[in-house]
Amino acid sequence: MARSEKLMTVLAPSLTPAIESELGALKVQFNLREQGFKRLADTAQGAALDVIEYRVACDAQGGESCPWEALRHAALAIGEAHPVDIVIQDIDERAYRLVCFDMDSTLIKAEVIDELAKRHGVGNEVMEVTERAMRGELDFKASFRERMAKLEGLDESVLEGIASELVLMDGAPRLMKNLKRLGYRTAILSGGFTYFAHALQRRLGFDEVHANELVIREGCVTGETREPIVDAERKATLLAEIADREGFTLAQAVAVGDGANDLKMLARAGLGVAFRAKPLVRAEAHQALSSVGLDGVLYLLGHAEAELEG
Repeated sequence: MARSEKLMTVLAPSLTPAIESELGALKVQFNLREQGFKRLADTAQGAALDVIEYRVACDAQGGESCPWEALRHAALAIGEAHPVDIVIQDIDERAYRLVCFDMDSTLIKAEVIDELAKRHGVGNEVMEVTERAMRGELDFKASFRERMAKLEGLDESVLEGIASELVLMDGAPRLMKNLKRLGYRTAILSGGFTYFAHALQRRLGFDEVHANELVIREGCVTGETREPIVDAERKATLLAEIADREGFTLAQAVAVGDGANDLKMLARAGLGVAFRAKPLVRAEAHQALSSVGLDGVLYLLGHAEAELEG
C-alpha cells in the first residue's frame, strides 16, 4: 500500500450540510484519512468565510500512486455544484515570498482593452476576440495585435477616464493590505497596459509592474505597443526572473490569473491559482478559487483569520 499526504483547504461563504456531505463522500471515494485539521476562518466567529485546512493521507492499493489529479477534478466538480472551493496542495513549509498577479479580470473586474474598444466604437468586435483568446482558442500575440489595431486613433484622454473608474476585484484591497504587512513581494504581470497597471500600483502598493506599453503619438493611441509583448511565455519568464533576482526559489512563488495566457505562469509557480477562471484554465491549473474573493489566497498561504487585518 502506497501512502502520500496533501493539504486540502476548503473555503466557502458558509459550510452548509450539503457541502459537508459532499466532502464526506469525497473522502470515502478517494480513501482519504484526516491526519489533522485547522480552522483558518469561522463565520460563527465573525469571519466572512468558513475555511478549514485538512491534512489528508491517501491510501492507494497495490503500490499504485494516489490519484491526486482525479481528486482535484472531483473537487472542481463539487465547486461547480455548490458555493465552495476545495484546493489541494503539497505539504511543505509553504515559505512563499513572491506573489504575482494577472491584472484584467483578476485584480480588476474589467478587461481594459474591451473598455477602450467600447469608447472607440469597436466594442463588440474586440470583445469577441478577447473572449476567444481567454478561452485559449486564439494565439495571444496574434489576437492582441488584431485588437490593438482597432484602437488606432483613440484619444489619450480616454485612458485617464477609464483608469479612474477601474473596479477592484472582490477582496483585492484586503489581500494587498495583508501581503504588504506580512512582507511578501508583489508584482503585476499583465498582458494589459502599463498605464492602468501603474494606476493600480499607486492605489494598492505593488512592488513592481510588467505589462504592455501603448504607443501614443500626438495625443492618440496608434494601435501599436512596444516590444516585447507580455504573453504567456513572457509572464512565466518574468516570474522566474523576479524570483531569481530577489533570491527566491520558484517553489516560493505564487501566481494568480484567470486566462489561458496565465497557464504557463501558474504552472511555473509553487502555488498557481486560477481565480474565477475560464473552464479550460480551471481544469489545467493545479489550484483554483471561484466561490470566494481574491483574499481567499491568504488562506492558501496558510494564514488564519486571527493573523489578518481588514
